[in-house]
Amino acid sequence: MITLVEIVHVLVCALLIGIVLLQGGENVDITAAFGGTSQAAFGPRGSVTLLAKITWVLGAIFMVTSITLAVHASRGGTGAVLENAPVKTAPAAPAPAKK
Repeated sequence: MITLVEIVHVLVCALLIGIVLLQGGENVDITAAFGGTSQAAFGPRGSVTLLAKITWVLGAIFMVTSITLAVHASRGGTGAVLENAPVKTAPAAPAPAKK
């Protein structure tokens, strides 16, 4: 079950990065590049685009999978990592040579 959550989490991360990089900024006008004022910055906002809706859905899935993985990790083990490590013993001394 947790493996499925991890796979979904990684896929959502990759998709979220791609969708965010595809979106344009608020001031995508050419006038913003040269210091001019843009009506898009202070004017009314347009309708929500499909990419913005996908970003919200992927963000919600990312948050749910992140919380799920964090809860699973906190319930997982008890004690320190080194307590469960195998104990290595020193090699035995060689037997004395017979004469």
